Amino acid sequence: MKNVFSIILMALIMMSCNKEEKVFKSRTFKYVDVETIFKDSTASIRAIDFDEDYLYYGSSNHIGKRALNKELKFSVDDLKLSTGKNHFKNILNYEGKPLAFRAIESVEGDLLALSISSPARLYKLSRKSKNPILVYEEGHEKAFYDSMKFWNGEEGIAIGDQTDDCISIIITRDGGNSWTKLSCDDLPKAKEGEAAFAASDTNIAIVGDKTWVATGGKVSRIMYSPNKGKTWEVYQTPIVQGIETTGMYSIDFYDDNNGFAIGGDYTKAADSSANKIRTKDGGKTWQLVAQNESPGYRSCVQYVPHSNAKALVAVGFNGIDYSNSAGASWAHLSDEGFYTIRFLNDSVAYAAGNKRIAKLSFRE
Repeated sequence: MKNVFSIILMALIMMSCNKEEKVFKSRTFKYVDVETIFKDSTASIRAIDFDEDYLYYGSSNHIGKRALNKELKFSVDDLKLSTGKNHFKNILNYEGKPLAFRAIESVEGDLLALSISSPARLYKLSRKSKNPILVYEEGHEKAFYDSMKFWNGEEGIAIGDQTDDCISIIITRDGGNSWTKLSCDDLPKAKEGEAAFAASDTNIAIVGDKTWVATGGKVSRIMYSPNKGKTWEVYQTPIVQGIETTGMYSIDFYDDNNGFAIGGDYTKAADSSANKIRTKDGGKTWQLVAQNESPGYRSCVQYVPHSNAKALVAVGFNGIDYSNSAGASWAHLSDEGFYTIRFLNDSVAYAAGNKRIAKLSFRE
């Protein structure tokens, strides 16, 4: 009986090890294939999201929705502006001018889209609705929202620049139907010139209930909440900062401990002296990595899924770069320029930028 138990135990251990090997793949990408799936000469896309049916995006003058399954079709009568059987763009105007959307989120088939500048206007487009519904509006002359993300199907957060003496944060607890702006009394005080960048809709990283917000500009810090935005603290970073165009442009966390942020100064895109930082303790402390090594300025960074926090991809208008060393060293894969990227799985991603959305296939 003892021998039988030992055999079973050994088999379970071997199964566990094999499962672990399947999840965490040791691989090195050397190439990326870029397939353009959508072109629009009027688009400047800095926010994308997707679910199993649709790819959503926010552009300089509209929000868009593209069916990933060609069998899914839209009715021209149901939408303000249709551009094909499986794609539409919806132009939302304020005082005769189209709004620009750089923060979006897909929530259980619904699309939340938040415009930049004042007035900030947040719309919810339900999956079966004909028209987006305005669910939040802020008329402060300094209003400028940069990024949005959800903890779950009911609770979400959006962040923006200072209107008073703190970074602007709005919270929903009912699936995006209503939003409340947090009081500066409940938030860390912002420094002079501290803001955030609406460059890729990746100023916010979420793991479980934990939330990290990357600020930038003259001061570039991490705002951290352990409890879905109920309480906050702030951590310093060593990334380049000091003028309006410097700091973190993008942040991502692989798990509770491992995080990465990238940015720099888009007006000095080749400068790589202090534009990449990494944490291994949940954001409390950060270290500069790959100093004076490419890439320089990048607007978005994302962990490759199932990479054990080792693999990262960064994109910007100067190209696509890859690291398999947790950001310590990087390889330049392509000169194709994009503003933002999201992974579908551990080798395929969607990226968006000037006038297009593309499917990126990474290979060894």
